[in-house]
Amino acid sequence: MTVTSSAPVPAPETLPAQDAETYAAWFACLAEPMRVRLLHTVAAHPGSISVGELARAVGIRQPTVSHHLRKLAEVGFVTMTRAGTSTRVAINPTCCTGLPHAADAVMGMLNSRPCCPTDLPVDVTTRAMADTDLERVRDIYAQGVATGNATFETEVPGVDALRDRWSDGHRWVAERDGRVVGWAAAAPVSAREAYSGVAETSVYVAEDARGRGVGRALLYRQVTEADDAGLWTLQTSVFPENRAGLSLHHQAGFRTVGVRERIARHHGVWRDTVLLERRRPAGEECSTGPTAACGCAPQEAPRS
Repeated sequence: MTVTSSAPVPAPETLPAQDAETYAAWFACLAEPMRVRLLHTVAAHPGSISVGELARAVGIRQPTVSHHLRKLAEVGFVTMTRAGTSTRVAINPTCCTGLPHAADAVMGMLNSRPCCPTDLPVDVTTRAMADTDLERVRDIYAQGVATGNATFETEVPGVDALRDRWSDGHRWVAERDGRVVGWAAAAPVSAREAYSGVAETSVYVAEDARGRGVGRALLYRQVTEADDAGLWTLQTSVFPENRAGLSLHHQAGFRTVGVRERIARHHGVWRDTVLLERRRPAGEECSTGPTAACGCAPQEAPRS
């Protein structure tokens, strides 16, 4: 069944000229396949990598590598630092968010959201979090804290603190094979009435369940339930190094607002965070029940 709307179609937004120039420079830089290979090699390498190591990794001469690296550095994709007689190359953390943001902006994806994704795992169910889940939720939270790239927390809060932190009706867990393997929750950003529809979100997946679609199932449940409850903005902060988390949120319709540089210390080190938000589409409904207006509710993650 095709659902149509009698509402007027809004005029498409035009990409600002300055943004278009910036994005064109980025894409032009990456029009050379070797630069794409080099950028990927730098991004996939833990920490920094020397020019000599890059030359050996991609199989070209070092002067050619240096030429391409200068081009990548000019547009801000990489940083180059002298270390004795060698040059160390590292990914610019802002690149991890700026480049996907540019692609989303050009393709007109920033104001849209996936209504009924077709790639949610069939073996993962989502349900409301119960107090009896909190010990397991705390264990999964501890696993995230241990990564060093999930939260500024260095100690795991107690069960009572977690229970009081989140908004009623916005706490969810994911189960696989009868076991809780992840959770998502939202907390109010302010006690002021004007911000009653704005919430800060968190999503954590057990370390032995990552890469199985658990995070997608949880985020889909979270955003659709938030829409139905009348929340108009969901926001979250993610470390630039947490690329999986950034990708997950972009897939769920979150957009990059910006990078908050040196926002707080973590184990004595200043860290940046990427601020992302998702706005509830005006005038758009996507029910999570069997009569979903989008016509594809059976494809969502199972619920219990």
